[in-house]
Amino acid sequence: MESKNNWKAWLYLAPVIILLAVFTFFPIINTFYVSFLKNYDYMRGTSDGFTFDNYLLVLTPVLKSGPGTMFEEVMMTALPNTMLITIITVPLSIIISLLIAIGLNSIKALKKVFQTIFFLPYVTNAIAVGMVFSVIFDANTGIFNAIFNTPLHTWIAPAFGVQGSTVNYWSALFALSFYIIWHSLPYKILIFLGGLQNIDKQYYEAAQIDAAPKWKTTLKVTVPLLSPQILYTLITSFIGAFKEYNSVIGLFGSEGGKFDKTTGPSSMKTMVYFIYEQIGKNQVQYACAAAVFLFLIIMVFTVIQFRVSKKRVHY
Repeated sequence: MESKNNWKAWLYLAPVIILLAVFTFFPIINTFYVSFLKNYDYMRGTSDGFTFDNYLLVLTPVLKSGPGTMFEEVMMTALPNTMLITIITVPLSIIISLLIAIGLNSIKALKKVFQTIFFLPYVTNAIAVGMVFSVIFDANTGIFNAIFNTPLHTWIAPAFGVQGSTVNYWSALFALSFYIIWHSLPYKILIFLGGLQNIDKQYYEAAQIDAAPKWKTTLKVTVPLLSPQILYTLITSFIGAFKEYNSVIGLFGSEGGKFDKTTGPSSMKTMVYFIYEQIGKNQVQYACAAAVFLFLIIMVFTVIQFRVSKKRVHY
C-alpha cells in the first residue's frame, strides 16, 4: 500500500516536476554550459569549443577587448551598482515595511482601506511607475527638486529621467533607491501583517502587566516572533535587489544613465542589465558567464543568511 501511494504521489507531482525541469533546471544547466563556449552563436547553436576566456574577459583585466572593456563594465560599474542598491534598499525596505505593518495592525478604523492603499504599488507596472518617478526626480523640472531646493540640492535632489542628461551619480542613486524601496514595500508589509496576526496576544498582555514600553515590546516580543518572516523577506529581498533591472530602465532609459566618472560609476547599469545588454548584442556566452557569477554571489549571500538564521530565527 505504501509503495502504491508513493507512485500516486509522484504521478501528482509529475506536471510540476516537468515544468520545473523545462523552465528552471534546463535553463540553469544550459547557462553553465554556454558560459564555457567560445564564439557561441545563439541563432545557429554553434561554437568554437570550450574555453575559460568568457570568464577571464568578464571578471578579470587579463583579456582586453578595447576601450571600455567588459571587466570595467562589470567590476567597475554593474557589480558596484548592484551591491550599493542591495546594501541600501534591503535593510531600509525591511525596517520601513515592518514599522508600517505594525502600525496597520494596530489600526481599527479603515484598516482594509489603508491595506489596499499600501498594496497598490505591488500591482502597478514597474516600468510605468519608473517613468513617473523619472519625472518627479527630473533635475530641472522635477517636483522633488522644487520642494527640497536646499543647499543639498546639488548633491541629493537632482536626478533625471531624460536619457543623456548629465547628473551627479549619487543623486541618481538616491532617486533609484527611493523608487526601489517604495515599490518593494507592499509585498513585505503583506508578509509582516500575516505574521503579526498569528502572534498570540498573551505575549503582549504579559508585556503590559510588566509595564514594558511599546518600543521594548516591539524589540523583545514582536521582532523575535516575526523572525521567520524577517528571514524570508531578507532572503527574497537580497535576491530581488541583485536582480534589479526594471527600475533602472524605467528611471534612466535604455542606456542606464550617463554620469561623470569622478563622482562614481559612469552609469546605473546593474548585473542583470549587463546580462540583457550582452544578449541584445548576440554575445550570449558573456551574458551566461556574468549570470553564473551573479548566481554564485546570490548563493553565497543566501547560505550566509541561513547560517546566521540558525541562532537568530525562532520558530
